Amino acid sequence: MKSQRYSNHHGIQVMRMQQMTTASMLSVATIWGVYFMPTSPWLGIIGSLAYLLGYSVVLAIEFVALVLVNRSDTSPKANLNTLMRAFWAESKLVAKVFCWRQPFRANAAPDQTQGQKLQGQRGVVFVHGLLCNRGFWTPWLEKLQNRGVNQPSHAFIALSMEPVFGGIDEFVDQIEIAVQLVTKVSGLAPILVCHSMGGLAARAWFKRQTGYARVHHVVTIATPHQGTWLARFALGGSGRQMRQGSDWLRQLDELPVQNGFEQLPKSNSHRADLFTCWYSNCDNIVFPTSAAMMSGANNRFVAGAAHMQLAFTKEVMEATFDMIIERPNL
Repeated sequence: MKSQRYSNHHGIQVMRMQQMTTASMLSVATIWGVYFMPTSPWLGIIGSLAYLLGYSVVLAIEFVALVLVNRSDTSPKANLNTLMRAFWAESKLVAKVFCWRQPFRANAAPDQTQGQKLQGQRGVVFVHGLLCNRGFWTPWLEKLQNRGVNQPSHAFIALSMEPVFGGIDEFVDQIEIAVQLVTKVSGLAPILVCHSMGGLAARAWFKRQTGYARVHHVVTIATPHQGTWLARFALGGSGRQMRQGSDWLRQLDELPVQNGFEQLPKSNSHRADLFTCWYSNCDNIVFPTSAAMMSGANNRFVAGAAHMQLAFTKEVMEATFDMIIERPNL
């Protein structure tokens, strides 16, 4: 693919959509409270909280579906206490991500693509999931930015992929441009860190490559490699592609490599050994649990983490950062 100029859209579509949603929730809750509080304080409080916390009902339905679908899955089952803790953690994280980080703080930690100190250090491309932008990765980006005066710096780009409801293949060129720039700045093949749908976008990009040395490793977190039961209710292009048994998922594993790129030997079609896939038995979006596993990859299980929560667990972050800061073999 020819070199292209990098231009991050900064998730304008997602940012504006979630700004409007957050503002609407706060406005309705405030109006309700102001109207009812003078005559019925309890009705005012309960009604306001219902508007603000209504998304928790959706989460609860997802967790119930998770339990029912996972009954026939071979992965370890979560008990009620574990599920409740995951539900509570995800409820708090959803509010933080969708009502603050992504709509109002998406660019709080800018991409790091300039400076001689980035040369010779492993770079990273962060790829988010559906209905997200680069703000999702803020804790990761801040950790890379604040490694200390005597610590090496690492080039990174956190993508904001659009169109929001487009097909997953539409994100491939955006990943390609980011990989080119991080490689140029660091002088090394980067690591791709991907959440949810982002892992499938990375695989779609990966399939186009004729030389696997262009990527050092791909880390996927809660990615529906085998689709997800919940996607049967999705209406957007990317959502339909993530349905279990979809034609798109089948084609992702097929040979030959298409789109005019060189056909690869069958033994190299997947290179699953370059993938680490994190999954959990409390993932309320990607279930059954085993759907987040990839044949031949380093599949790593974390018990009790919900879909977004998994991306910020200590085990996942520490293992990935160890991979990033490991001294490259030059």
